[in-house]
Amino acid sequence: MNDKVEARLATLGIVLPEAPNPVANYVPSCLVGNLLFISGQISKAGDGTIATGRLGGGMTVAEGREAARLCALNILSQARAALGSLDRIVQIARLTGFVSATPEFTEHPQVMNGASDLMVEVLGDKGRHTRVAVGVSSLPLGCAVEVDAVIVIGD
Repeated sequence: MNDKVEARLATLGIVLPEAPNPVANYVPSCLVGNLLFISGQISKAGDGTIATGRLGGGMTVAEGREAARLCALNILSQARAALGSLDRIVQIARLTGFVSATPEFTEHPQVMNGASDLMVEVLGDKGRHTRVAVGVSSLPLGCAVEVDAVIVIGD
């Protein structure tokens, strides 16, 4: 493999965290044919801190966007752990984002742009994807955002 994606990460000054371990009884990823399913990744930074809070309840959209970006970094970490190389990614097919928010909050898409923008920044057109962004009343460990992914892979 050429490690083009790793070179792109280095150029951007992005260091992927170690792939987080599951916090319950599930696997972090599952490869089915040419589809890699990544379990929901929470807004956990490489140093172990978790971006917590609720959008509309004191957390700003900018802070939520950064939380979604952390989720995307963890998705890429899980993909690298599963595939050995991020160069095997053909396309990010779908991201599903869950945003911890008050009932009045309506800017879920802007929060999820943190994850979407990172995928395009790192993978170019291969990072463009379909997406779902929904608000929820709470998330695991009090995190602000959780994102899962479906990724098309090649050899």
